[in-house]
Amino acid sequence: MDAKIEHVSVILPVSNDPVIVGNVSSRKSLKRHWNQLSRFQKNLACIFLAGMGIFYVIFFVLPFNDPSRSSDTIDPMEHIQIAPFKERHERFASAMVKEIKLTDSLANPPTEEALVKSVDHQPEANQLEVVQNEPKEIVDNEENVLEENRRMPFAGAKEFKGPTNDRQRAVVEAVQHSWKGYKEYAWGHDNLKPISMGYSDWFGLGLTLVDSLDTLYIMDLQDEFDEARTWVEKYLKFDVNREVNLFEVTIRVVGGLLSAYHLSGDHMFLDKAVDLGNRLLPCFDSPSGIPFSDVNIGSLAAHAPKWSPDSSTSEVTTIQLEFRDLSRSSENPVFEEVASRVNLKIHELDKNEGLVPIFINANTGQFRNFATISLGARADSYYEYLLKQWLQTGKKANDYLIEDYQQSIRGVLNQLVRTTPNEKHVYIGELLNGKDFKPKMDHLTCYLPGTLLLGYKNGMPKTHLRLATDLLETCYQTYMKQPTQLAPEISYFNVNGESETDIYVKTNDAHNLLRPEFIESLYYFYVITGNRTYQDMGWTIFQAFNRYTKVKNGYTSIGNVKNPLNTRPRDMMESFWLGETLKYFYLLFSDDRNEIDLDKYVFNSEAHPLPIREV
Repeated sequence: MDAKIEHVSVILPVSNDPVIVGNVSSRKSLKRHWNQLSRFQKNLACIFLAGMGIFYVIFFVLPFNDPSRSSDTIDPMEHIQIAPFKERHERFASAMVKEIKLTDSLANPPTEEALVKSVDHQPEANQLEVVQNEPKEIVDNEENVLEENRRMPFAGAKEFKGPTNDRQRAVVEAVQHSWKGYKEYAWGHDNLKPISMGYSDWFGLGLTLVDSLDTLYIMDLQDEFDEARTWVEKYLKFDVNREVNLFEVTIRVVGGLLSAYHLSGDHMFLDKAVDLGNRLLPCFDSPSGIPFSDVNIGSLAAHAPKWSPDSSTSEVTTIQLEFRDLSRSSENPVFEEVASRVNLKIHELDKNEGLVPIFINANTGQFRNFATISLGARADSYYEYLLKQWLQTGKKANDYLIEDYQQSIRGVLNQLVRTTPNEKHVYIGELLNGKDFKPKMDHLTCYLPGTLLLGYKNGMPKTHLRLATDLLETCYQTYMKQPTQLAPEISYFNVNGESETDIYVKTNDAHNLLRPEFIESLYYFYVITGNRTYQDMGWTIFQAFNRYTKVKNGYTSIGNVKNPLNTRPRDMMESFWLGETLKYFYLLFSDDRNEIDLDKYVFNSEAHPLPIREV
């Protein structure tokens, strides 16, 4: 065996000191070497040692001790990347389970039809019973059971399959494109400015995000839904000094939260809706009972709009679906009570064959004298909610809501409906000062064909069906007569030959805001009749939106539908693009006409489905 030879260093001193032999350095030698270094070299060595120390503290000490690294301090503007919502819910439950009892329904998961039937009230016998206590390790057989039931929704959640055809997939791509831009440049803000890559805040409540919750859920975009849910849970706060509009916040935020609650079964959304609902209640503390239009949700001080002593009629009459559902979901009657009193007050006021002026005063409780009568801006959803409240509450006989609705449609037929002289387009005009006819129709009015058909489905007369069909065709022509195949905000109609065409557009009214109303009506016509022609009409318009409003970071409203070479993009993507327009496109293109069952749900004015109740 070869002997291991070790290298030995020998230092021969000049003096008579003994020879130092071995592989150990002396302290004196190290000190001498240090003293021989220049000042620059010594500084470099010190910096190197200090850097090593800092590196060690940052990467090996702080990750285990620094509380600021907890998930509770995520920047609200950060793009949150977390596991899909349903999977996370399952893991949360499994981490806290101490005792699990498996019922028959867990061993035999319910069908999709059974889940739909249990949206409102899931029987206790069909739930996974969980007793929460101190965390403990889950035994193998329990883990296996939970693994077999992956992506288990909350009790009462409705399941959606995602897109089933190319047209639906195209809509989902539009949603994802819009969502990507919103995440990148406007996360947590109200609206995206896709061209300037910024955002616009109206109320500072994340309108686009909250408006999109049920859209994402219906399209089975679980990753996007989950990151939106996390933002809502962590960062949607209402105890802030902020002025909001009762109507807009009710239909978008309260409605969006309630719809997300009913579809997903996640109680967090209901808790948020109740908090906001409580902060809106001061609006109803007015001398007349007609609510003030605005409120500070921090100070709880309500008031009339700054620009006028009056509220819009639609603002005070388009909150009842949401407040009623809020009461019935939270079992707190106060929300329904205050909103129902508004119904009764409006019912008792004098009207013109059921037609209402577009302004009302919260102090006097009276309509403004000589105000315009219109089914467009500031009055449109008053008529819509008369019918939908009646449906929401189980279609009671002798209900003044449906009586007011029927009377108002008679007034529309008698006073507002006209036909153009050449092409025979049926349209709905306005009464200036409550009496002088004006051949002007807002795009907002194009919700009416769908509402009329929904009423006809539920027992309204054939005159409603005839008007619905005629008006739908006219609304479609407001799109098709433009070279962009996109409708303007307002259309005018030929009465006595003042225009060469029966439908014409003024320059200041030629903008398109990505509005949903006509797509909403097409959806009702397809779902109720089953005629796929309405899908084809919608597909033509969807392609036009893609052609003229899609930009690199989302979709934008445009200023001119009359010239495809000069559309004048306005750099604004309103929250209703994701909350309403794309949702209605997706449902319009569905192979399943009952993807949202109109016998079980009613859509609010912002396209948020709320459950129909029989009481």
